[in-house]
Amino acid sequence: MKIAVCVKQIPDPATPYALDPESHWVIRPEEQILDDTDRYGVEVGLQVAEANEGTVTLYSMSPAGSLQGIRQALSVGADKAIIVDDDTLRGSDALGTARVLAAAIERDGFDVVIAGTESTDGYSGVVPQMMAELLDVPALSFARKVEVSAEGARIERQTAVGYDVVESDLPVLMTVTSGVVEPRYPTFKGIMNAKKKTIEQITAADLGLADQVAPSASGQAIVDVSPIAARSGGEIIEDEGEAHLRVIALLEQAKVV
Repeated sequence: MKIAVCVKQIPDPATPYALDPESHWVIRPEEQILDDTDRYGVEVGLQVAEANEGTVTLYSMSPAGSLQGIRQALSVGADKAIIVDDDTLRGSDALGTARVLAAAIERDGFDVVIAGTESTDGYSGVVPQMMAELLDVPALSFARKVEVSAEGARIERQTAVGYDVVESDLPVLMTVTSGVVEPRYPTFKGIMNAKKKTIEQITAADLGLADQVAPSASGQAIVDVSPIAARSGGEIIEDEGEAHLRVIALLEQAKVV
């Protein structure tokens, strides 16, 4: 069984970052880490592979840099990685990203595609569903429990009031929540083995998408960025027997009552 896992390298959230003064895009450092939410997708992919004698291939679209984040995922057991590193893709929108990842995965063939629900540096939350449409497969989203066999896939989809049971034949794409599994940690042997594993770097042109996914093709641009307003102190109401009237007035002002 061929399992494709979408992962993303992001700047370490614990370190300061800067924006390009002209494009307003994040200036990505050479050293990037694996997005924390993707650790769960990698673990699900490994468990599915172990249960079905499969292989796990990582797919990513980002500047390669030192490949620190990709090697993090390889060190826990993924077999190889495909990373689309192309300067012409800087600033791509969600649809452009979905097209690139879907084309890379379709090029190699797949039975199951696994992704997190959203990246922690973009938060669009729509790329996996777009990929499913482009790949023409069902999308099983927000999985809190996953079962996959040659006969098909079955998940428990997290909802606001509990969960739904959703089933599908293969091939399929699924997104997993952070509570779906407990990710494993890399061993020293795994870290050393990761250095020997194949990491293929390709471009949009290699996928035949050079003219379709550039930021200019999306028809959108970031025209300005401003810091969020600092939170001001709240109003202190001293209760001398009529504080409730001020509270009611504020609620009416906010159109809550």
